[in-house]
Amino acid sequence: MHFGFSYVGLIFLVMLFVPNIIWAKHQPQGYDQYAKNENKVLLAFERAGEVLVTALVLIFSDFNVQGFGSRLIWLAAALILMIMYEVFWIRYFKSEMTMKDFYSSLLGIPVAGATLPVIVVLLLAIYGRNPLLFAAGIILGIGHVGIHLQHRREVYK
Repeated sequence: MHFGFSYVGLIFLVMLFVPNIIWAKHQPQGYDQYAKNENKVLLAFERAGEVLVTALVLIFSDFNVQGFGSRLIWLAAALILMIMYEVFWIRYFKSEMTMKDFYSSLLGIPVAGATLPVIVVLLLAIYGRNPLLFAAGIILGIGHVGIHLQHRREVYK
């Protein structure tokens, strides 16, 4: 692991944050009701994971493009899934923006808005050979995906 700025990490964070900033003004009706019921342990995992992932993808240069070896497959896979995440958001913003739209799947990936970015982080960690980011991705996944699955169950009751 090598300390240094990661422009790849910054690009991924921008791709992650921009739709979420837009979403803050276009939340599904009734979202606040579901947010009140979030499991506090899952919320703690989610917040800790968000902070760790944000910091780690920026401070390790290992995530920057390095050569043209077979490791690039991991980065390419992460990029493809990040593009799928953007497609999820485009579809959501073009929809009626209901809770069902927000917790929909994409190409069979359940709660795609939560699952895809977690998988991207894990792939980026594998690419950068960074166990700290991988652990942070697991922490994020437990909280973020857990909360979204909880909300999804409530929506489809």
